[in-house]
Amino acid sequence: MRRLPSPLRHTSVLVVVLAATLAMAAGCAPTIAPFSERAYEQAVSLKVEALALMGDATEPFEVHRAEVEALRLDLAKAYEFAHGRPKNGLSARQWAVLADPERNLLGGFLARWESAGSLSPVFTAEAQRLVADAFDTIIGLESGKLRPTDVE
Repeated sequence: MRRLPSPLRHTSVLVVVLAATLAMAAGCAPTIAPFSERAYEQAVSLKVEALALMGDATEPFEVHRAEVEALRLDLAKAYEFAHGRPKNGLSARQWAVLADPERNLLGGFLARWESAGSLSPVFTAEAQRLVADAFDTIIGLESGKLRPTDVE
């Protein structure tokens, strides 16, 4: 077996060590976006606003149409913010499910309220519980993310 000249052998060893180091660093890199104070505050604020507005669903929808449209707009903004952050697909999907008018969370509740005109107190209370749990899931995911100071 023929050996490489000494300078080439050292360069080859250096390349192998560098490649192994990069592979290890890539394996340790976070696979999810870091914590965002803005995302956390946005989720908490929208939870409070949404649950308060849902409490009004026993009243005619038309009385609260502007508030519902404002909430839908804020939900869309939250989704777009989550969607635009790198490695944040899970959070974006959670926002999409929460706001989807075809599902049984906030978006579906608002659509049902709009089509029915008003909703019963029992239905509203149960829906508030489900929507609160969904917001808690979004908030929990965000608060569980690593902060930039955690990885230093």
